[in-house]
Amino acid sequence: MEKPPAGKVLLDDTVPLTAVIEASQSLHSHTEYIIRVQRGISMENSWQISALSLPLPPKKLIGNMDRDFIAERQKGLQNYLNFITTNPILSNCELVKKFLDPNSYSVNYTEIALQHVSMFFRSEPKWEVAEPLKDVGWRIRKKYFLMKSKNQPKERLMLSWADFGPDKYLSDKDLQCAVKLLPSCSHPYIYKVTFATASESSALVIRPFSEKGTLKDLIYKAKPRDSFLKKYCNPPKIQGLELQQIKTFGRQILEVLRFLHEKGFPYGHLHSSNVMLDGDICRLLDLENSLLGLPSFYRSYFSQFRKINALEDVDVYCFGHLLYEMTYGRPPDSVPVASFPPAPSASVVSVLESILSCEAIKNGMPAVSKLLQTPLFSDVVVTNSEKPQFKIPSKLKEALKTAKECIEKRLTEEQKLIHQHRRLTRAQSHHGSEEEKKKRKILARKKSRLSAFESGEEHSVKCSNSNNSGSGTSSPLTSPSSPTPPSTAGALLPAPPPQPNVPTQPQPGPPTSASREALLSSIQNFQKGVLKKADTCDYSAPRIS
Repeated sequence: MEKPPAGKVLLDDTVPLTAVIEASQSLHSHTEYIIRVQRGISMENSWQISALSLPLPPKKLIGNMDRDFIAERQKGLQNYLNFITTNPILSNCELVKKFLDPNSYSVNYTEIALQHVSMFFRSEPKWEVAEPLKDVGWRIRKKYFLMKSKNQPKERLMLSWADFGPDKYLSDKDLQCAVKLLPSCSHPYIYKVTFATASESSALVIRPFSEKGTLKDLIYKAKPRDSFLKKYCNPPKIQGLELQQIKTFGRQILEVLRFLHEKGFPYGHLHSSNVMLDGDICRLLDLENSLLGLPSFYRSYFSQFRKINALEDVDVYCFGHLLYEMTYGRPPDSVPVASFPPAPSASVVSVLESILSCEAIKNGMPAVSKLLQTPLFSDVVVTNSEKPQFKIPSKLKEALKTAKECIEKRLTEEQKLIHQHRRLTRAQSHHGSEEEKKKRKILARKKSRLSAFESGEEHSVKCSNSNNSGSGTSSPLTSPSSPTPPSTAGALLPAPPPQPNVPTQPQPGPPTSASREALLSSIQNFQKGVLKKADTCDYSAPRIS
């Protein structure tokens, strides 16, 4: 049998979708709003949807087709859409994605996952599906099933199936090799993998199922089997963990991050749902995510900051989010964080400031080794019940290193585009502000006045030059007895002898500057009214004889 197609275009589901209501139209007895949806910052990745049906704002029975009411409702719906698309949990909900982008999310991934799992069980008949765990995770293209072994029916296992993501850079051979190494990874703070395999389009991993749930379940007082949206979107009570729990869990997570960094194994997927609890010990989940090229939960956050461009920095940044969530019982409203609320200890705030403050985002992330030396974690006693072990062949290490560089390159390019888009948006916003418009109007008036003044001066200078030119080129006055000598082109001719008994008159010299100014003044001060009226006889009329 042919293998079912799992992949479409490798789409990054963490790229935020924005929705803007562009227009409305009245169709029969209802109003239809037209929405422009855009993926990321590129206007090319945008499309229109219509037939919006949302519960907010409230309906109106009388006058619901009035133009003013439709405009008012459009504003309310726009605020509603903005809230959904900016909420990190709601924006990744499959229903929201299908509504805003039906073409990219029209596939039923649960059915595809079941097809792949069924094919897997044909070659591995010792396991069988007990029940699907519907929407327990936040990823749309990753599905979970509760499993049981035929040899040990009471043992509960969890199978996770995932499609490949946009950061899948390993070859199929290297990927298969890396995935099969996961069960051999032994570390006290890494959750055990029972079985793992990969095909040319997807992968599945089997782990023991824990009824205690994850670290996020502990923080939010949630039941592990409930849907992700129900558990974490609107918790009934917000309360952080105790200081000793924060110190212990934080130290254990930093230890396993240091271990992975030393092994050259890329991770980049740390968040509270990827930390499984077992009493006072927490263990890391989903090491396969980076191998499959899946985007990080916090990618839409750290893609805004150009200093976070390596996977080691990504892990530290994600640890900052996790530490904030453990401390305050909720994620930060925005990053960078301007001021931190009171915490159980000043050392907690000190570590948070070194990761999530404005200065940290601007200067870069601290190293994991530096965080381990802080007062918050340095005095925590770590007991290793088992020796850490994860043997990676040298050839596969090189492939992992190359894949890591490709992941970081795509992140850097995305950060560069976002930075350019932000600068352009800021410049357009500044250019279109009312204050800037007023400044441009005032500047335009000044320029017009200055140009008018300069043109007036230029006109007067031209008049002055024309008058000077006219007085300078006029022929000198000569007496009738002394005719003007012909022009000589540089030759010196002897002066003619004086006429007898006729006195010679001196030639007038060139006009001085004083005489020119007097002449120009007399011309400018000329008044027509001073002239006497003259009597004229008009002979221009025709005569008839």
